[in-house]
Amino acid sequence: MREDSGVTDDRAIRGQDRRAAEQDVAPDEELMRTLYEEHAGPLLGYVLRLVAGDRHRAEDVVQETLLRAWRNTGQLSKGTGSLRPWLVTVARRIVIDGHRSRSSRPQEVDAAPLELMPADDELERTLRLMTVSDALADLTEAHREVLVATYFAGHTVNEAALELGIPPGTVRSRAYYALRSLRIALEERGVTS
Repeated sequence: MREDSGVTDDRAIRGQDRRAAEQDVAPDEELMRTLYEEHAGPLLGYVLRLVAGDRHRAEDVVQETLLRAWRNTGQLSKGTGSLRPWLVTVARRIVIDGHRSRSSRPQEVDAAPLELMPADDELERTLRLMTVSDALADLTEAHREVLVATYFAGHTVNEAALELGIPPGTVRSRAYYALRSLRIALEERGVTS
């Protein structure tokens, strides 16, 4: 029987503690409500000028300032006079700290745009090379030699003529007809330029 009365007494004590705690919270809540009503508007206007009109950032700074005021209610309620100078100083320091932290580290970027950028696809490149090689095989030996010397090896017309042992005019002529034949061979394979 005593255990039951002990449990009842314990619950009664907890209920009294809860009511006492609620009474302690009420002055803090009243102070915060008063702070918000009196100072939030002018503080927001001040901070908006500090953050170049960025309303979301200004609201965050005001919220952080009022949160710090709530954390320091014991010190604030002891002080005399207006709390606005203290709030303005805290808000200015929050803005300065935010600026310093952003400038001290590299700017963060979102990776989403990178996912949209086309990347080199090795499979696609390999398929193109196979298709071009196949189309080159359809050309005559003379046309293939001229294209390999001028386009793939990067020789000038005169260098290709010396290498192949033919006149430069023949190199130009063969290159023209070889490119035309190669274009037709690639179009037949579904490759368009």
